[in-house]
Amino acid sequence: METHLADWLQGTADGAEAELNLRRCVHCGFCLATCPTYQLLGDELDSPRGRIYLMKQVAEGAVPGAATLAHLDRCLTCRNCETTCPSGVEYGHLVDVGRRLVEQQVRRPPGERLLRFVLRETLTRRWLFDPAMRIGQMLRPLLPAVLRDKVPARRPAGAWPGRRHARKVLILNGCTQPAMMPAIDAATARVLDRLGVETVIERRSGCCGAIRHHLCDTPGALAQARRNIDAWLPHLERGAEALLINASGCGAMVKEYAHLLREDAAYAPKARRVVAATKDLAEWLPAELAGSVDALRARIVADAPTDAAGAATSARAAGRIAFHPPCTLQHGQRVRGEVERLLDMLGVERLAVAESHLCCGSAGTYSVLQPELSLQLRERKLGHLQAGKPDLILSANIGCLAHLQAGTGTPVRHWIEWLDEVLSNR
Repeated sequence: METHLADWLQGTADGAEAELNLRRCVHCGFCLATCPTYQLLGDELDSPRGRIYLMKQVAEGAVPGAATLAHLDRCLTCRNCETTCPSGVEYGHLVDVGRRLVEQQVRRPPGERLLRFVLRETLTRRWLFDPAMRIGQMLRPLLPAVLRDKVPARRPAGAWPGRRHARKVLILNGCTQPAMMPAIDAATARVLDRLGVETVIERRSGCCGAIRHHLCDTPGALAQARRNIDAWLPHLERGAEALLINASGCGAMVKEYAHLLREDAAYAPKARRVVAATKDLAEWLPAELAGSVDALRARIVADAPTDAAGAATSARAAGRIAFHPPCTLQHGQRVRGEVERLLDMLGVERLAVAESHLCCGSAGTYSVLQPELSLQLRERKLGHLQAGKPDLILSANIGCLAHLQAGTGTPVRHWIEWLDEVLSNR
C-alpha cells in the first residue's frame, strides 16, 4: 500500500512501524474472514483492512474523529488477522501505533476517561485489586449479574510445595490472576515440584504491563516492563531455566518487551535476554512430561469410572474435554496445538470445537469496555465449546477462563489445574 507519512510522523519510531506495515498490506481481504468483529457487524471499517485504511489516513495527516476512535476501540487485538495475512502485516504493532495517534487527537467523553482510569489504576495494583476481589467474592451472591460475572467464585488454591530443588524457573507475579484464581499458580508449582523443578516468584516484579499498554498508557507499560526486567534478570543470570508464564495474555505481552524497548539503549539488550527466556507453560511443560505419558495415562484410567467387573473402562471414560486456545496463545505467541497434543497423548476424550481460531470476547479489558460485542462473542464461543456436551472446558488464560465461566454451568479450568488433579491421584 503506497503511503506518504505526515511530516510530524516521519523519522519517529511510530512512523517507521506504521509505514512498514501499511506498505505490506495488499488489500487482499483474507483478514475479513477471520476477524470476529467483522463476522458480527459486517462493516468493512470493523475489519482489519478497514481499520488499516483509517490508520493510514491518520498517519498521512488526516484529523481523526470519534468514529475512527470507535472503530479502533472495537478491535479485540486478537491478532487472528496476522495468522491469516499472506503479506506478513504485523497488525498488532500497527494498531498499537494507530491507537496512540488517535488517542492523542480525539478527546474521549468524561465517562470513558474515568472508566479507563479506574481499570488502568486498579487492576494493575495488587494492593488495591486483591482486597477488592476478596470482598467481591464474599458478597458475590448479592451482586447484580453484571458485576457477578466479573467476580469468579473463590476456589481453594491448595498447598504450595515447600521443597527446594536445584532446577528453578520463574513464574509471573501477576496482577489479576493471583486474586481471581490463585489455584492456577499453586497448581503450576505443584506440577513442577513433582518434576523436580522449584517455582520462584520474584516479589519485586508485578503486572506485565498489558493492561496499561492496551489502554494507551505507553509510559506506564514501559515502566512496568523495566521493573520486571530488573527483577527477573538476576535470577536468569544465576541459572533459572526459564520464565514460565501460565496466563497466555501476559506471555504475549512479555514476549513483546524487546520490541517495545527497542529504542531504549539501556534496556534493549536486557529485554532481549528476558524474551529469549520466556516460555508459555504450554511450550515448555509437554517436553518435560514426555517420559511420563504412559504413567499419566494409566493414572487417568485409574480415576475413570469402572465397568460391572470393577475394571476401569478407558482413559477416554475420564471425561469429555473441550479446549479453548486463547488468541494470545495461538495468534499472539504462535503457540498452537501443544495443549491439545498433550491431552491426546494422555488418551483424553478431547472434543472437536468449531471456530477454535476465533476470540471468546474477553480480550483483557474489552469485556468491560465493549460489553455487548463481548457477550455476543462469548455466546458464539460457548455454543461451539458445548456442542459436544463436555464435562469440562479447559483454557490457558485468566481472562478467557473467567469470561467463559460466567456464561456456563460447565466447569471451566486452566489446563494445568486439570493436570495437577491427575497427578494428585484425585
